[in-house]
Amino acid sequence: ALFRIALEDAAPGAVLHAVADEGDTMRSLAEAIGGVLAMPVESVPPERFGVIGRVFALDMPSSSALTRERFGWEPTRPRLIDDLAAGGYPALG
Repeated sequence: ALFRIALEDAAPGAVLHAVADEGDTMRSLAEAIGGVLAMPVESVPPERFGVIGRVFALDMPSSSALTRERFGWEPTRPRLIDDLAAGGYPALG
């Protein structure tokens, strides 16, 4: 629904965030995936993963608050954490 809103109503170059979650941590994502795979989750230094480790170590929360306000959009799909924990991804099953 948001893609249609973006095509019909958003100004060129507008940035919209289509997220239902706000403030999920990398740890919570890892725990959800680890739970599906029945694997333990532990903290490791970001340097262990090179450049991508530094990216994941940054505090970069996303929010759809402005998108919701500007376009009256509300997410209807499951939150990412819930979706991951449900185990519906073939690579995680």
